[in-house]
Amino acid sequence: MVVLLALGWFWLRDSSLVAVDDVTVTGVSGPDAARISGVLEDAARDMTTLHVSKSDLDSAIAAYPQVKGIKVTTHFPHRMDIVVSEHNPVAVIVAGGKHVPVSGDGKLLRSVQPGDIATVQMSAVPGGDRLTDQRAMSAVEMLAAAPSALRARVQNVWTGEHGLSARLTRGPLVYFGTAERLDAKWAAVTRVLEDPEAAGALYLDVRIPERTAAGGLAEPSSAQASSGG
Repeated sequence: MVVLLALGWFWLRDSSLVAVDDVTVTGVSGPDAARISGVLEDAARDMTTLHVSKSDLDSAIAAYPQVKGIKVTTHFPHRMDIVVSEHNPVAVIVAGGKHVPVSGDGKLLRSVQPGDIATVQMSAVPGGDRLTDQRAMSAVEMLAAAPSALRARVQNVWTGEHGLSARLTRGPLVYFGTAERLDAKWAAVTRVLEDPEAAGALYLDVRIPERTAAGGLAEPSSAQASSGG
C-alpha cells in the first residue's frame, strides 16, 4: 500500500494535472526586464506546482548579473509567482573609456546601462564579476551607505589628501577620510546641509562626525562686524 501511494505521488507531482501554466514575474526593471521575465516564464512552464526546480530557474537567469535572487511561490494547481530581487547600481566604474555599473556590495553589472549616478575612476576595469580593489570598494561602500536623496547628488568619488572624498551637485566637497562610521558621517552631512548658516560652504569635513567642519564660508564684512558688535 505504501509503495502504491508513493508511486501515485510521484506520478501526480509531475503530471499535467498540476502543470504550471500561469506565471507571474515581478521585481524586474531596466532594458533586460522583458528577457528576464521571459526566460523565467519558459523555465517555470516546464515544471509543476508540486515539483519546482529552483536550480533550473537560477540557471535560466545566470546570464543576467543584475539579478540578485528569486523567491518562488506556487498556488495549486497551476500558478507560480516569482519575485525577483536585483542588484541596484550605486556607482559607475570609469576606466579606459569604459563605464561599468557596480552595486553596493561590489557586484559588477556589465550588462546594465549606466545611469546618471556617481563615478569612481580606476586605472583599469577589473576582470571577473566583483570589484576587488580596496580603494574603489571603499568608495562604493560610501555611496551605498548614503541616503538615496544625497547619493543622487554625488557626482564622483575619489581618494585624495583628505582620504575618501566626494563632490556634490549644488553643494560642497565632502571629506570622509576612511570608510568607517559611514552612517554617522552621512548623518553629519545631512545635518550640516540643512543648517542655513552652512549655506555656501565650499567643503564639509566629516572625518570626525561629532566635530564636522564647514569650510570656505564667506567672512562677514568689517561693517557688518562693527554693527554687530
